[in-house]
Amino acid sequence: MSDTIVLCPGQGAQAVGMGHAWREQSPAAAATFAEADAVLGDRFGASLSSLCFEGPAERLNETLVSQPAIFTCSVACARALADGSSAPSYAAAAGLSLGEYTALHLAGVFDFADGLELVATRGRLMQQAADASQGGMVAVIGADEETATTLAADAAGDETLVPANFNAPGQIVLSGHRSACGRA
Repeated sequence: MSDTIVLCPGQGAQAVGMGHAWREQSPAAAATFAEADAVLGDRFGASLSSLCFEGPAERLNETLVSQPAIFTCSVACARALADGSSAPSYAAAAGLSLGEYTALHLAGVFDFADGLELVATRGRLMQQAADASQGGMVAVIGADEETATTLAADAAGDETLVPANFNAPGQIVLSGHRSACGRA
């Protein structure tokens, strides 16, 4: 068993170009993206790998797409770092929200294809719920608590917008009315 511990990211870690270098440098990462494309097909209007590598950012940032994209990229990274093993061994794996699913996969709870379908379903259902509501969330990067609180109050106007999740120093999530999120 390895003495390596893996922490897997949650939604919000997506960025156009993610995983591209891993795919270019690692056959295991390339195989992971190819498997994801085979499992998901073009259900997003394009292959998952093309959305990860080329965007557009607006599409990649949709919960429907970002969740399977982050899961796939995280598994590709783990496999690349484990010298190509499709079942890398770690002393421990943990994750934040969506990242918990990646950690469960890395722990051998379910295979990649099943995990990918699970997070794709999760992303689709969360997207549907978000589209049906007037609420939203937006991450504020690089701000401290006081700055994020002031930003939320200024953007709220007559609506609600408050700090809701303190992910890490410099990463605070605001939650409230969708239009207020857009102003923030």
